[in-house]
Amino acid sequence: MVVHQVIKHFYRKKPLSADEKPSFMQKVHHLFRRDKEVIKAVDTISFEVGMGQIYGILGPNGSGKSTLIRLISTLLLPDSGHITVCGNDVVQDSFKVRQMINRVSVEASFFKKLSSEENLIYAARLYGVPVRQARRKAGQILRRIGFDTKRIDEQMENLSRGMQQKVAIARALLTSPILLLLDEPTTGLDPKSKRDVQQCVDEIRHEHDAIILLTTHDMEEAEKMCDRIAIIDDGKFIAEGTAKELKSLVTKAGGEATLEDVFIELTGNDLREEG
Repeated sequence: MVVHQVIKHFYRKKPLSADEKPSFMQKVHHLFRRDKEVIKAVDTISFEVGMGQIYGILGPNGSGKSTLIRLISTLLLPDSGHITVCGNDVVQDSFKVRQMINRVSVEASFFKKLSSEENLIYAARLYGVPVRQARRKAGQILRRIGFDTKRIDEQMENLSRGMQQKVAIARALLTSPILLLLDEPTTGLDPKSKRDVQQCVDEIRHEHDAIILLTTHDMEEAEKMCDRIAIIDDGKFIAEGTAKELKSLVTKAGGEATLEDVFIELTGNDLREEG
């Protein structure tokens, strides 16, 4: 996968001054104003990820991580630059790209009145996977990531947040994607479930030589899983390298700096405050 000089801007109305309380007429006038400010969500980003590699992206909330994932997954169009997956452009060859990728998001959505199995079979059919094969494979993946298969027939709305996240991960793995986009995939999972998911993802990248892009706020997860890591802030990559290379950027008295130390030093944000 190649991301080259990608830019994505959004536009919003300029907020009213916070220095003084606006009057009613000022609020009405602001409502009809047409002048807008530019939000640089992704600002001239370039990187490459090879087959069988896991590439991590760390950044504070609002730094551009999820926007970048949406651009790669064809959900958004870049303003300039280009993104290719196995030589296929995400804009010009969007249908081909969608057949090669799958995505896990922290805000995964389902048909809540259907069971986890029904949701997985429906998703598999969209990729042309036969029902029998999908049912068998869904059960295998759910067991691997610690999902209680006795509850596979329960409606999704009756499952906990963590169990729903496991179904979202199973849905992404079900089609054996060439490119797997993981947007904070282990958020809300207990420690054992998190470890099960991490092991499963690592197996997927080795067994299928998959390209995996991971965004996370978990420094330990990033260091454990990723071959290379980028730190993004205000839409720009401000550092990139292996975990060891990134930790060498910060000097800490009394020992080696951690990834969290590097993150706080470079972005001025504490991940423990973000949650």
